Amino acid sequence: MSITRRSLLLAALATPLSRPLAAHQRSGLLPTEVRVHPGLAPGDIYVIPEDFHLYHIRRPGVAMRYGVGVGRAGLEFKGAAVIQRKAEWPSWRPTDAMIAREPEKYAQYADGVPGGPENPLGARALYLYRDGRDTYYRIHGTTDPETIGSSVSNGCIRLRNQDVMALYDRVPVGTHVTVV
Repeated sequence: MSITRRSLLLAALATPLSRPLAAHQRSGLLPTEVRVHPGLAPGDIYVIPEDFHLYHIRRPGVAMRYGVGVGRAGLEFKGAAVIQRKAEWPSWRPTDAMIAREPEKYAQYADGVPGGPENPLGARALYLYRDGRDTYYRIHGTTDPETIGSSVSNGCIRLRNQDVMALYDRVPVGTHVTVV
């Protein structure tokens, strides 16, 4: 993505970039319909990690904005992807890189965790692919909704479970996702 395209996206989305929100300001992270640049393609998803928001373009000039948690420094996903798989109550296995980085935390899950209310991917997962290959990044729910509005994950984009369930129902496989 060129600087020009990134600048366009940042200018087109409704909310200005800001620092992480204090707990008393997090009401801005609840789903809200907002105005956006009318040139953004309906159906597409845009994520602005610095602002902790995901925008699902609903129709020309209008998006549903959701608060998100994002990857901590050095672990963020950036660029374009396509949702090529969706799962309800997905199973989860930490990546080999996660296990190597923090074995005390993740080695116990090397065989995976079945889907369900205690699973770190939450109620739904949208799997991001680039050039037909799994990026191992997801847009997913969370069992820890207090992390929305912060940079704490291993790179994925997390939403409150009720928000990811709503988004899951609205987006088909093939949806374009851009993380700037």
